[in-house]
Amino acid sequence: MNKKLIFSAVLMLAISFGFSQTKEELEAQKAEKQAEADKFQGEVNALQAQIDALPGWRTGVFGTIGGSLSNFNNWYGQGIPNNNSGNIGITVNAFANKIEDKYFWRNALTTNLNWVKFDDKDDDTDDDSFRTGSDVFNLSSLYGRRLSEKWAISGLMEYRTTLLDNFNDPGYLDLGVGATWTPIENMVVVIHPLNYNFVFADNDSVFESSAGAKIVADYTRSIGAVNFKTNFSTFQSYKSGDLSNWTWTNSFSYTLWKMIGVGFDFGLRSNKQEAANFQGVDLEDADNELQSYYTLGLSYKF
Repeated sequence: MNKKLIFSAVLMLAISFGFSQTKEELEAQKAEKQAEADKFQGEVNALQAQIDALPGWRTGVFGTIGGSLSNFNNWYGQGIPNNNSGNIGITVNAFANKIEDKYFWRNALTTNLNWVKFDDKDDDTDDDSFRTGSDVFNLSSLYGRRLSEKWAISGLMEYRTTLLDNFNDPGYLDLGVGATWTPIENMVVVIHPLNYNFVFADNDSVFESSAGAKIVADYTRSIGAVNFKTNFSTFQSYKSGDLSNWTWTNSFSYTLWKMIGVGFDFGLRSNKQEAANFQGVDLEDADNELQSYYTLGLSYKF
C-alpha cells in the first residue's frame, strides 16, 4: 500500500513538473515573439511617419455613437412610475488636408447631434417624441502659402450653425486673412487680425455682424488605436465685447476591437448674442452663462 502511495506521489510530482516546464517554455516563446512583434511594429511606425511626411492629401474620419433607452412600468420607487426615456448622440470628426512644400490646404468638419426623450405614460399631454439635445455643426477651410517651415500667410473660412433646429438662425461665417503658425506636427494656430464675422439671424436686434480678430488653435492626432482632436476658436470683435464669442470642442476615441471602441466628446462655448436671444432680453442685459455639452458612448473608426 505504501509503495502505491509513494508511486502515486512521484507520478503527480512528475506530471506537475512537466506542466511547469511547459508553461515556462510557452512564456519564453511568448516573450520572444512579443519582442519580434515590437521590433516590427517600431519599423512600421517609422515607415508610417515617413509616409505622413510626404506631400499630398491626408484624410481621416472618426466619431462617437452614444445611446440609452429605458422603460418603467409601475416602478413606484420613483416619482413617475410609468415612463419611457432615451438618449441618442452622434459625433463625427473628418478632415482632408493637402500638404505641400510651398502651401497647404486644410479642411475640417465637426458635428455633434443629440436627441433626448422623456415620456410620462400617465400624462397624455406631455411630449413623447425625441427632442434635440446638442446640435453643433462646424466647417472650416484654411489655405496658406509658406514663408518658412513653421509660418505661412493664410486665409480662413469658418462656418458654424445648427442643423436640426433653426438652421442658419443664427449662423456665423468668418472670413479673414493673417498668419498661420505650425509649431509641431498636427498642430495649427491661426492668427488673423483682419477678419469679418458675418452673423445670419432673424433677430436683428440681438445679432450683429462686425469686424475683429480671429484666433484658432487645432490639434488632431492618431496614435495607433487612439484618435484625439481639440479645437479652440474665438472671434474678438473690434466694435464691442458683447459681439465676441469663443468655442472649445474636444473629441477622444479609443479602438478596443477591430473598428469599435469607446468615445468621449465635450465642448464649451461663450456667446452673449445667443444668450440674449434665448432669454428674450437686450444684448447688454443678457446673462452670458457658460454653455457646455458632452457625449460618452461607443465609437466607430472609419
